[in-house]
Amino acid sequence: MIKTYLYDAQAQSVLHDIDLDRTSEWLANKDNLLWIDLYDYNAKEASYICKVFDFHPLTLEDVLHGSPRAKVDHYDKYYFFVFHALRYDEESDNELTIFELDVFLGPNYIVTMHRSALPAVGRVAYHCLRGPKYMDRGPDYLVYAIVDGIIDEYFPIVDRLGVRIDELEDELYINPVRETTDEILALKRTILLLRKTVLPQKRIFSNINGRYSFEVNPNNQPYYLDLIDHIERINDTIDTYRDLVNSAMDTHFSLISNKTNEIIRVLTIISTISMPLTVITGAFGMNVPIPLEQGWAFFAIWGGMIFLSAGMLYLFRQKKWL
Repeated sequence: MIKTYLYDAQAQSVLHDIDLDRTSEWLANKDNLLWIDLYDYNAKEASYICKVFDFHPLTLEDVLHGSPRAKVDHYDKYYFFVFHALRYDEESDNELTIFELDVFLGPNYIVTMHRSALPAVGRVAYHCLRGPKYMDRGPDYLVYAIVDGIIDEYFPIVDRLGVRIDELEDELYINPVRETTDEILALKRTILLLRKTVLPQKRIFSNINGRYSFEVNPNNQPYYLDLIDHIERINDTIDTYRDLVNSAMDTHFSLISNKTNEIIRVLTIISTISMPLTVITGAFGMNVPIPLEQGWAFFAIWGGMIFLSAGMLYLFRQKKWL
């Protein structure tokens, strides 16, 4: 599905569903801005758009096969970006689902391609249909508006992970259960995937107008600086959460180890006390003549075993084994 939005600078209005055969005519005016959005597209539609704008075959390959990490590539007449949006579902096995957004940024056009519906793109498209609010500031501002929407969706995910970590830390000391290990591993996996998604996008914007970044209109640079601040806040929070989860895992395993050692210590003491008693009862249980005709002999043997057990307990306490 191909959607088109054209900002006509002369009329100061936004046109919808224009004829792509007139692309060269629309782009002849440098003040115009053309946005083409491909949603749930197929290979034929992607190839057609790449042919219209003469995009490099390598970018088409990235679009069709997907890219595992965010990046920016600079070609002669345009920039090619790969961004990733996230969807969070705590009840699913894979809590985070990644959705790729490919963006072509030209002098007065942008092309966005995404397989699944993205709320950030939908919100910008909604505003573009109702006025030139986003399209009269240049293509780089339109890219900012879309990416800012994607980054804003990270914050609720990060906040929820923070709540889960707080609950996990309380559970470790109050009521540790077998599911605690599963929760730690799930958090660790989610945080690592989130960091893997955020960190490459931080590198794209870390040097605006620098050697490894892309050109931004000076009037729009404050917006990108604010975007960088948001990404850095998220990245710093993720690093903190990663350290907290690793610390929680070490604490959890230490508690399990201490509990196991305590159980083994008690069982060892019980076994140590039982060993001489077993020897005594085994000796008197042998099938050989032993003089036990006296009635007090049975009680004397039991009294001796009790005295022996008490003496061993006293010795353990003196040596601080108990």
